[in-house]
Amino acid sequence: MVETPSTPVAEAYKRWSGEESFDAVVIGSGIGGLGAAALLAKQGKKRVLVLERHYAVGGFTHVFHRPGYEWDVGVHYLGDLEPGGFLRAVFDDVSDGKLERADMGAVYDRAVIGEEVFDFPKGKERLKAALVDRFPEEAAAIERYFRLIARVQRSMRLYYLDKVLPSFLSRVIGPLLRWRYLRDADRTLGEVLDRLTRNRLLKAILSTQCGDYGLPPSQASFAIHALVASHYFEGGYYPVGGAGRIAETMIPVIEAAGGRVLSRAEVGQIVVEQGRAIGVQMAADGRVIRAPIVISDAGVANTFGRLLSPPVAARHGLLERLKNTRPSGAHLCLYIGLATTASELGLPKHNFWIYPDEDIDRLYAEGLANPEVACRAAYLSFPSAKDPDFEQRCPGRATIDVIGFVAYDAFSRWEQSQWKKRPADYEALKERLAASLLEILYRHVPQVRGKVDVYELSTPLTTRHFANQQHGEIYGLDHTPSRFRQNWLRPQTPIPGLFLTGQDVASCGVAGALVGGVLCASAVLRRNLIGTIARTAKDHAKSAASVTPALEPV
Repeated sequence: MVETPSTPVAEAYKRWSGEESFDAVVIGSGIGGLGAAALLAKQGKKRVLVLERHYAVGGFTHVFHRPGYEWDVGVHYLGDLEPGGFLRAVFDDVSDGKLERADMGAVYDRAVIGEEVFDFPKGKERLKAALVDRFPEEAAAIERYFRLIARVQRSMRLYYLDKVLPSFLSRVIGPLLRWRYLRDADRTLGEVLDRLTRNRLLKAILSTQCGDYGLPPSQASFAIHALVASHYFEGGYYPVGGAGRIAETMIPVIEAAGGRVLSRAEVGQIVVEQGRAIGVQMAADGRVIRAPIVISDAGVANTFGRLLSPPVAARHGLLERLKNTRPSGAHLCLYIGLATTASELGLPKHNFWIYPDEDIDRLYAEGLANPEVACRAAYLSFPSAKDPDFEQRCPGRATIDVIGFVAYDAFSRWEQSQWKKRPADYEALKERLAASLLEILYRHVPQVRGKVDVYELSTPLTTRHFANQQHGEIYGLDHTPSRFRQNWLRPQTPIPGLFLTGQDVASCGVAGALVGGVLCASAVLRRNLIGTIARTAKDHAKSAASVTPALEPV
């Protein structure tokens, strides 16, 4: 997955003098960790130290290189980046407006279900019209579907507001803030669609993006589906300069307030004294770095199950809480390099969601049972076509990502082996899986056949090795209905001074993890940054409305 680090933007831990003091220390440099740190720096003037165990910062937003090529590992497209979008306002804040975004154009996703092809156009009303045009007899069901999504959008803000309230206040008014959201979160996507329509193709098309949260319709909470689907209503975007620009633009914001971001800096344990988190102990040398605020972006399973000592975790019942959750799914990603450009090949900017038939639940179940069957369905992304700056960095080249969802258990028998030194049967399986994913690519993008220069497959063991997720999970905790009932998934923990950020605090993906950073910073600063940023987004929308379309940024 990553072998050659990208352009260094963080100092290595071993070169750090260790003489500075900090207001907060963050474990992990994923978008949730960097986001929380940047907001604390900018909104709270806090000196924040971010510690990353990997040599590349950014978590799933980092990139890796091979000679002549660069690939993203987790940023395939972003939504809500139009003027007035909440996520755009957050990114503008944490990057000082330095992160540029490229519009993916009129279509952001293409669903290929058997022989059926359906394009998701930019604009909610255009999408609704396209669905009604394809399924005119289902117009009423389609209208109800969009109304339900709007209902989740309205209730979401109060649900997340509850997460930053002090515990005593949440116990009093939290149920009132949460109930409208939970009304929809308690139902699966499958249950909602079954009530709306009997049309199997329509249900499959509406479920197409379930790979964005890693669960089939029968298991996924309707709330996460509504958030993901609406996230892209106004189109898809990609960072100009590649996914690595996300961390590159956020680190200077952290450093401007006196903070630091250190790579190759693995934390061994969170230090708790007299019942309070007071810092971290480093894995390499045992050094204790003290700070009054400790923030974990390592995920709740790692934080409660590994970074806290067992007696501390047991005293607060944290391991019992973990029993009510389960890790999200794992994946394969085939990173492909072509010795020609995206424009020469006519590669699209939009993504492909490919399913052999309409029964997405069955396809997921079969794929989890057998990784070689999993390769019948796939997601195709074309990062070099999305990024207008790609050819400046990798002239004469193009890249493609092909992704399939699998079970970690299919690879667990090799988990004790070392990366790049795994047994021959593991490598043979990888080659078969790569060949299957390549055939899907050739079938749907035939012009690339014979043009592939290099390819490399990552598996759940790759994710485990680099991201330190023990089951190779990419979306934190599974987004089932029960997950949204876990009210302890909030920035504050029972241990004073210890906070959580990232996907598990909010929801999956880059957007969800960054919102987790907003919630965390709000809880630490005891300020409603959600409201502050939402007002900024509204002001941006008003300003954009007064600008001539020809002058609007891409």
